[in-house]
Amino acid sequence: MKNIFLIIFFLFGFFQSKAQTWNLVWSDEFDNANINTSNWTYDIGGTGWGNNELQYYTNNSTNSKTENGKLLIIAKKENYGGKNYTSARLKGKGLQFFTYGKIEACIKLPVGKGIWPAFWMLGNNIDQVGWPACGEIDIMEHINTEQKTYGTMHWDNGGHVSYGGDTACNVTSYHVYSVEWNADAIKWFLDGTKFWQGNIKNNINSTDEFHLPFFIILNMAIGGNWPGNPDGTTPFPDTMFVYYVRVYQESAGIPENPNSTHIYNLQNNPNPFNSSTSFSFNLPTKSFASLKIYDIFGCEAAEVISEELPAGNHIINWNAEKLPPGIYFYKLQTGSYSETKNLVVIK
Repeated sequence: MKNIFLIIFFLFGFFQSKAQTWNLVWSDEFDNANINTSNWTYDIGGTGWGNNELQYYTNNSTNSKTENGKLLIIAKKENYGGKNYTSARLKGKGLQFFTYGKIEACIKLPVGKGIWPAFWMLGNNIDQVGWPACGEIDIMEHINTEQKTYGTMHWDNGGHVSYGGDTACNVTSYHVYSVEWNADAIKWFLDGTKFWQGNIKNNINSTDEFHLPFFIILNMAIGGNWPGNPDGTTPFPDTMFVYYVRVYQESAGIPENPNSTHIYNLQNNPNPFNSSTSFSFNLPTKSFASLKIYDIFGCEAAEVISEELPAGNHIINWNAEKLPPGIYFYKLQTGSYSETKNLVVIK
């Protein structure tokens, strides 16, 4: 199904309100039988990676592979290369790299003592300037069994400095982790909701690293200075599932409609989801509201509501058990206002 993602995004652009300003410039949907070597290469070894990590990273199919339209990164407890654990670390270095944009991935994570999965970026000039002078953008990191994820930026300002925050998250479900990165700031999002922001405008605090190309990394470390070591409760093998990775860049386009983004505030959560999600929106006045679901061909798939609602905030719970997995669009129409966004059903 995902091999038609270009058609999907064409249709998404057709349905979108005028607020949409992002253009898809690259993605890996992991539809191929094997990992795409035009997009990814590997870090290999058991050096500890600067954090006293315990795993040996391999390029073996037992540690990373594509399956059912997903990338699987598998951590195993086994003796290999003088280490007691194996895992994988895929990177786009020298292959796919970007300056600015919206970088996102849909990921489901394992939990366990000493487990450290991450979706992050490094400056493509790391071989020339080293770390932290190349800069680092951690889009998502998770450790142990915590019910939260972290977003952090690292750089060189007369030595290593960092700045970041965290947000509550049940990581065992699929979530969309993303950053929006431009010449002024780096903003972190979970399922479309911003939870942190770092200022890089005019290279403030020596942040010039963040105005150069970066490449993407997906990995799952075992142990290390931050999470500590696994123990008898840690499940092995365990898997990090990546549904897609996508990069968008801004277009000049039509300016955002302030009514759409600031007054109505249409969104749904969780997204992606398995069987149910909640739509939320605000009505500035009493209105007749229609909220419908459409498939990728523009055919109506479900009607969520069609009724008169009072002014104020509304939350509508909706069950999608009858819909097959895939990408859909939901459209809110009330009076002269309408807005359409996408949602993903995963089963």
